[in-house]
Amino acid sequence: MVSALALAFYLTKTNEAEEVFIPVLNIKRSELPLRGDNVFFLQKIQIPETILIFRDEIDLHALHQAGQLTLILVDHHVLPKSDAALEEAIVEVLDHRPIEQKHCPLCHVSVELVGSCATLVAERILQGAPEILDRQTAALLHGTIILDCVNMDIKIGKATPKDNEYVEKLEALFPDLPKRNDIFDFLQKAKFDVSGLTTEQILRKDQKTIHRQGTKVAISAVYMDLEAFLQRPNLLADLSAFCQAHSYDALVAMTIFFNAHNEPVRQLAIFCPHVALRMMICEVLERSHSPPLKLTPVPNTHPNLQAYLQGNTQVSRKKLLPLLQEALSTYFDSTKIPSGQPETVGVSREQVDKDLDRAGHALISGLSQDEEDPPLPPTPMNSLVDECPLDQGLPKLSAEAVFEKCSQISLSQSTTASLSNK
Repeated sequence: MVSALALAFYLTKTNEAEEVFIPVLNIKRSELPLRGDNVFFLQKIQIPETILIFRDEIDLHALHQAGQLTLILVDHHVLPKSDAALEEAIVEVLDHRPIEQKHCPLCHVSVELVGSCATLVAERILQGAPEILDRQTAALLHGTIILDCVNMDIKIGKATPKDNEYVEKLEALFPDLPKRNDIFDFLQKAKFDVSGLTTEQILRKDQKTIHRQGTKVAISAVYMDLEAFLQRPNLLADLSAFCQAHSYDALVAMTIFFNAHNEPVRQLAIFCPHVALRMMICEVLERSHSPPLKLTPVPNTHPNLQAYLQGNTQVSRKKLLPLLQEALSTYFDSTKIPSGQPETVGVSREQVDKDLDRAGHALISGLSQDEEDPPLPPTPMNSLVDECPLDQGLPKLSAEAVFEKCSQISLSQSTTASLSNK
């Protein structure tokens, strides 16, 4: 959001042609409340939400067909399939993520693996036209870099030398900018604040999906204590409505919060009306040794729901996803229940154990986002969801990119070998 706002500001101030630069936020307006840090920051910097333009408020395809559109992608470089026709309108990419070669547009691409894309925007402004930078824009960039780089913490390792350089330059130009600790604490608190959100909004705030053969499982990060989550009014009705509305056969809620000693606490809740599928998911998670989740069942009175305390707080959603893939694989190997039809026949623990032993740890390709398209850029969950900072600090981005690529290759080879054996 900030990268688009600040870059459009810079281009408007420095362009002599009669072009209009419009920062388009690549989400629906209705999704803004899910991003508490964005809402808080806009209010803090005194930018009214009413002046912003969201993706559902501008017809980019119509502008493109009329020959009146050029696009600059900031903080991402992959378009979803529904926007494939817009790729020829892209004239530049400014991003800080490793390039996905098969998706990257054929245009000028500026990619540098820094901690925050806002750093690259700040660099462009200060190198190109430093005189146009005002305090409001500087505050936007400053706060975003600090949040993305986890308060520039050396132990976590998210901040690169360039991130530090431009935070210091912004502070030197505007000495009255908020203290780093203050702005980070405010934004971090706002990011994890789910007060005022409905159950559906809490589940959608940070969600991924896996699927196989028409069976879909949603995995949502929930930023609150599991006990408080389970005590929400009409919870079961809300969970059922959420799954039915999006055709999910099961929902895994990964709750996370900090205790009185400022230590992270992780918990799990598995909601699923299909007895066999729910038992299979629970059994795979309980028996996992790589990684060990160290689950302790938590008593609850809700039918179709199993809750756990997760003793190993370093197992993030990224590490849980392959286990859920395994559960789906084992489920399809053991039973043939039509998708969307709740299971009513009891399934024994012994039968589940046999199915698991037979399935082993073979992974089935099927991990995806909510759509087949590449996902839109999410709010950076740099704190607790996907690996950081709980996993002994963040790896360098270049190393992470190599790791992710190797994981994809390994998964692909495992899938191919499995199919060949069949």
